[in-house]
Amino acid sequence: MNETLNHWWAEIQSIFNQPLIELGESPLTLNSIVKLLLVMLVVLVSERYLRRILRRRILARTHMEPDLQYAVSRFVGYCFIAVGFFFAFKVVHLDLSSLAVIVGGLGIGIGFGLQNIVSNFVSGLIILAERPIAIGHRVEVGGVAGQVTKISLRSTVVVTNDNITIIVPNSNFITNPVTNWSYGDPKVRLRLPVGVAYGSDVEKLREVLLGIAAENPAVLKEPAPMVRFLEFGDSSLNFELAVWTIDMAHRPTRFRSELYFAMERKLRENNIEVPFPQRDLHLRSGKITLESRGGGRFEAGLQPD
Repeated sequence: MNETLNHWWAEIQSIFNQPLIELGESPLTLNSIVKLLLVMLVVLVSERYLRRILRRRILARTHMEPDLQYAVSRFVGYCFIAVGFFFAFKVVHLDLSSLAVIVGGLGIGIGFGLQNIVSNFVSGLIILAERPIAIGHRVEVGGVAGQVTKISLRSTVVVTNDNITIIVPNSNFITNPVTNWSYGDPKVRLRLPVGVAYGSDVEKLREVLLGIAAENPAVLKEPAPMVRFLEFGDSSLNFELAVWTIDMAHRPTRFRSELYFAMERKLRENNIEVPFPQRDLHLRSGKITLESRGGGRFEAGLQPD
């Protein structure tokens, strides 16, 4: 029985030690592949624990922002994996110099195939280093507007006012213009255009618009609201109410809507007309043929002006 087991064990060992690929002076065997995979698994598990300890025990005691702590821990983790994989190849005695050509070819192929992933990864590092956006900021980029809830190394999570979660690639924040309502001073100015009919009392209009701004608690007292006369339009006198607020970073659509509702109500109460588009038609001379529904027709003559 023992001889049979020893025979089978020797056969298994010979299979595991059978060279599969000649890599210089270090042949690649099944045994070395198993060892390599086990060491890599240990490295990956250790990296997770290292990253967790680094964030909870060390970085949490610093004054770094949470997204910057995440970036530092991920960068340290990637460095640990790179060093661990290097030693994993050394443990199984693989000749890395013989893999240079293969790795170079794979690198070129992966570089072309993963351009977007690499671009987003590098962009994520730039975002976390330069901090143009941060968690909690309200941003607009590429037609997407909302609050930043998470920044990772590949993408950023933006939640809109409709509670829709949108995953935005990090490269969009580097290559496209980005509006950050929360960056630096959150105080912004909102311009609300309004047109009134010709002949309206413009001084009364100024008082009404400034009163609307004074009644809204979200409008800042300083800098003070302002009413500007923009132009003599085709159908209306065009004005602009300019107010300062910090609510544009939190509820921009609702804030704008509240002001427009108040405008419509106050203008109607004060008999200030908001005109429809209109045109004046001048007929110089000639004849116009008019036809009634009953089929009757008659002509009207036009005299010159």
